Amino acid sequence: MASTFYSLNSMDTNETPRLRGNNTLSRIWFFYLDGFRSMTLGRTLWAIILIKVVVFFVIVKLLFFPNFLNSKATDDEGKAEYVRHELVDDP
Repeated sequence: MASTFYSLNSMDTNETPRLRGNNTLSRIWFFYLDGFRSMTLGRTLWAIILIKVVVFFVIVKLLFFPNFLNSKATDDEGKAEYVRHELVDDP
């Protein structure tokens, strides 16, 4: 029984460097990749988190950062003049 365990263990360690590489960054990358592959509930939770973050930033962009300069001027020179006027001329 011990020899079977040893042969399975040595087979796994022999294949790991060939498939994974010896580079530290690649070992870290494959460590996390294997962890995400083996997730079941975590994968769903990460998908929910990513969807919430994307929706949140889209809503924040639309509500709090409107394209204000397009309402003040149509071309780049007009926009630059408006910003210059607001920054320099009106203290």
